Amino acid sequence: MSKTRILFVDDEAEVRRSATEWLALSGFVVDTAADVAAAKARLARDGVDIVVTDIRMPGDDGLALLHHVTEHHAGVPVILLTGHGDVPMAVAAMRDGAYDFLEKPYDADHLVAILRNAGERSRLSRELARLRTQLAGASGLDRRMIGDSPAMRSTKNRLMQLAGLDIDVLLHGETGTGKEVAARLLHDLGPRAGKPFVAINCAAIPETIFESELFGHAKGAFTGADSARQGRLVYADGGTVFLDEIESMPLGLQTRLLRVIQEREVEVLGHNAPLPLDVRFVAATKSDLKRLGENGAFRSDLYYRLAASELDLPPLRDRGDDVIALFGHFAGQEAERSGLSARSVPEAVLSALLAHDWPGNVRELKSLANRFALNLTDGAPDRVTINGDDAPGLAETMARVESGIIRRALREAGGNQAKAARRLKIPRRTLGEKIDRLGIRQDAED
Repeated sequence: MSKTRILFVDDEAEVRRSATEWLALSGFVVDTAADVAAAKARLARDGVDIVVTDIRMPGDDGLALLHHVTEHHAGVPVILLTGHGDVPMAVAAMRDGAYDFLEKPYDADHLVAILRNAGERSRLSRELARLRTQLAGASGLDRRMIGDSPAMRSTKNRLMQLAGLDIDVLLHGETGTGKEVAARLLHDLGPRAGKPFVAINCAAIPETIFESELFGHAKGAFTGADSARQGRLVYADGGTVFLDEIESMPLGLQTRLLRVIQEREVEVLGHNAPLPLDVRFVAATKSDLKRLGENGAFRSDLYYRLAASELDLPPLRDRGDDVIALFGHFAGQEAERSGLSARSVPEAVLSALLAHDWPGNVRELKSLANRFALNLTDGAPDRVTINGDDAPGLAETMARVESGIIRRALREAGGNQAKAARRLKIPRRTLGEKIDRLGIRQDAED
């Protein structure tokens, strides 16, 4: 096994020298840096397994280095060395991601013990990342869930984590954000991949046949039951049941579903004994089930049972340049399917895509990309689908881009214009003038 690589950061040369000697004798490979700038350069050049840093240094301090490592070198443990007066600061830093801290003067053997534990954590973190990358490549995760924005990277990491746990999951997301895609990935990346995946749209099944569809019945169970019917839950045994738009399920059936989830057995009409059931439930909603429960429109106990593990799917408007990647992917797919040559996307169209709010999310974008590939002339955002010669002019495009940026800043600021202006680094009066000129409507209070 290769030796653990340590980066020791301290502005005092004698401290760096003595630490290097002791840690090298203890079996570590040690590199040093006299300040945060040198440490960042060393990390960018070669990478290390663990960072040990003094907190108090001239210029940027150890906390600044901690934040840099957390943001740019995820998985690398950071150990802080602190004076007596900085202990509360170090404790707070652990909440921000520090692995541990030692008060100076520290015991060298204690530091070695902490480093060995941190080295094992670093090794396991790298191995987990390697396995996740390998699994994602084998399963086509990046081809099926396109996008590399921070929001999507976080979503993919969470999805990969949940996929291997074989637990029930509740998906949250606006219409068109890809909830069924996420549900299928949870199934395909998990231990039930070889078993059935059964998707049930709770809003599409008439209430009169809902019970029979889910639970089934035996032959002769009621008048007209001339043959037995296997319910979808029993059919999915061993696999995954995806309950889309769970908020649309009738309240009476929610009670039966809750019992199924709790007992892992199904009572089939006409059978004397319940049938054992081994399935994973993945439910999806665009609604706030907790609020619906408080209003009596959804069973609160079912919500809490489903919400043991949750995954939020980000709206397209919060995914930045993913819009361009998705548009190109869908347009290319449609062109190939239709036997057409792929069209190049004019710069003005790209800008308009980025400025659009995408209320229909990925579903809306896919429809638009398909029309673009077929060279049709309808759709939104305005004229994106038509020939480049008729695409919006520069002034119109810039207004759209500016409007999109301002709307996003207002959303992130909760509608508060003062906060939004600070985010945009412009005077509030200027922001107000732009809002009026661009016709931006605010639903949130200032």
